[in-house]
Amino acid sequence: MGAHDEHDMGHTVAGWTGAALAIAGSAVAGVAFAAGSAAAFWAGLAVAASGAPAAWLLHLAGRGKATGPRPVGRRHWRTRDTAARGGHPDCLGCRLAGRTGAAPAPAPRPAARLSRG
Repeated sequence: MGAHDEHDMGHTVAGWTGAALAIAGSAVAGVAFAAGSAAAFWAGLAVAASGAPAAWLLHLAGRGKATGPRPVGRRHWRTRDTAARGGHPDCLGCRLAGRTGAAPAPAPRPAARLSRG
């Protein structure tokens, strides 16, 4: 049994990617600051800042999760979020992308053909 069995901590591809970029960029900026390299410092800050838009884009692509816990069977960090296309209710990132969180309209059904008999 894992330490987080009853909790959904939100471990997703989007979350891990955003965190990794932020940590790597912060490390580069810190080392560059100590070394006195302004160019590497700003490059590190740019990498760190790229973590948020990268995580947002991955969330919109279905590699994140909605607010709140997921069903137990869908908690693996690589599980694709099938509800992301229409948007998640109460999700700021989805609203910023213009996704309302409402159920998508069903596809129109083709009209029935009348056969001449």
